[in-house]
Amino acid sequence: MSIKDPFPLLGIHEFNDRLQTDDSLLYHELHGERIIEKPHKHDFFIFLLFEKGSGVHSIDFIDHKVKKLQMHLLFPGQVHSWHLGKNTSGYQLMISRAIFETFSDSLSFSFILHQRRPVIDLSEKVFQKLLYEFRSVEEELNQKPVQREIVNLRSRLIAQFISREAEKKFEELQIYRTKPVLFKYYELVDLYFKEQKSVAFYASQLHITPNYLNILCKRHFHVPAMFLIQNRTILEAKRLMKASERSVKEIAYELGFSDLAYFSNFFKSQTGLAPRDFREQL
Repeated sequence: MSIKDPFPLLGIHEFNDRLQTDDSLLYHELHGERIIEKPHKHDFFIFLLFEKGSGVHSIDFIDHKVKKLQMHLLFPGQVHSWHLGKNTSGYQLMISRAIFETFSDSLSFSFILHQRRPVIDLSEKVFQKLLYEFRSVEEELNQKPVQREIVNLRSRLIAQFISREAEKKFEELQIYRTKPVLFKYYELVDLYFKEQKSVAFYASQLHITPNYLNILCKRHFHVPAMFLIQNRTILEAKRLMKASERSVKEIAYELGFSDLAYFSNFFKSQTGLAPRDFREQL
C-alpha cells in the first residue's frame, strides 16, 4: 500500500502572482520582514540572492543566518522555513524541475552536493554579476512574447556562476572532483538509502571493496563510509518527524526498518533523543 506524501508541498504555479501562461520559471523580490513558520517543501528549485538582510533561514533543520551578499539554494524535497528581518532585500528565481534539469548536467559537478552547502557568501563583484543576471531574467519575463530560450540561457549562466563560487569555497567539492568514486557513492546513497543500509552494497555498485571505500571516506572526509548512509537516513527521519502526522512505526517502515525498537534505538544513538521526544520538542 502506498503512503501519501505527508509534507506540505508547494508547486511553482502557486507563486505565479502575475498569472503568466508559462510558470516554469518565475522571478520574485523579497523586501521587508517575511515569516514562514510552518516548515514545507517545494517541487522546484530556488535561487535566492540576498542584497542585505537579517534573520534566519532554516534548511533541513540547520539554521543559516541571513546576511548581505549571500546566495541561498533550495532543492525539491528539502524542508525549510524562515524569519527574515525588516531590513531584508532579496531576489528570487523559482525554476521548475523540468527546466533546471535541462542544464544542470552541464555544470562542473552535480547540484546534489549543494544540498549540504546551501548558503554561499559572495564578494561584491560576484554579487553584482548575479544581480545583473537576475534582473535580466526579470526583464525577459516581462517581454511579450517571452523568449524562453533567452530566459533559460541566463538561468543556466546563473547556475554556472554559483557552481564556480561554491567550488572555490568548499574543500569537499574539490575532493569529489579529484575522487569521482566518492561522488558516485554520495549519489548512490541518496538513491538507495531507504532500501540498502550496508557499505558492501554500495561498494559492489562501485566495483571496489568495502574496505577500500571505507579507507577513502576516512582519508578524505574523516568519517567511515557507514556515516553517509546513517546521516542520510537520519535526515529523512527528521523530515518525516517534522512535517508529517505519520506514526513512528510508519516512519520506521518507510525508511526500511522492520523493527520499531531497532529504529528507535538507532534514532536515539544518532540524535540523542528518542523519536517521540524529538517530535514533542518541535
